[in-house]
Amino acid sequence: MSQEELLLDSGQPNEDNRDRKGRSRIGLVVTGLVGGSLVALYAVAAPFVAPALRKVCLPFVPATTTQVENVLKALRTRSGTLVDIGSGDGRIVIAAAKHGFRASGFELNPWLVWYSRYRAWREGVYRSTSFHISDLWKVSFAQYSNVVIFGVPQMMEKLELKLASELPSTAKVVTCRFPFPTWIPESTAGEGIDTVWVYDFQCKLRGLYQSPRRKLHNWETGLLRGAAI
Repeated sequence: MSQEELLLDSGQPNEDNRDRKGRSRIGLVVTGLVGGSLVALYAVAAPFVAPALRKVCLPFVPATTTQVENVLKALRTRSGTLVDIGSGDGRIVIAAAKHGFRASGFELNPWLVWYSRYRAWREGVYRSTSFHISDLWKVSFAQYSNVVIFGVPQMMEKLELKLASELPSTAKVVTCRFPFPTWIPESTAGEGIDTVWVYDFQCKLRGLYQSPRRKLHNWETGLLRGAAI
């Protein structure tokens, strides 16, 4: 074997080693990028997915412009404090603040709450709005005289009892997309997905007598607690 052939043979393993090391480095970089992307995706998606894993899911479905208008129309003669339960991106709270309400939103998704605060600042109503990251079942709404709800059917019956035990007698409640199962609405506005149902304390009293005896007892207990607040 010639000297040139010996040099070629001896150099080949070194080149192969360098190729393997290069491919290994590229593989590590790609693996790191993919892993980092998955972690970032989970960090962003987790707050949106987590509520869906709860027993009662309250998904984020943005209110339409017509829904916002219907809510404000239902509350046109009202003033004071307002709370949006399931406030999403804050559009109801911000619109209410522009109409003179001291408005608050409660939302479980922190990303939506932060975005709502940013929107309120951008719209110039951050002083008359507040947004809270909180589970609605762990909050008392006794301080609010106007309540807006974007709920789902599975939660409406339980929410009836909660609000009956907490709200003042002068409160007015507006539900969007779904009505309460036993309360009789004072009025409605809109149609289809934009429908809103409007309830007041007298509606709650009338709704009591549409319920079974066991629920009637619960309602009465809740009203007595509300009267004591």
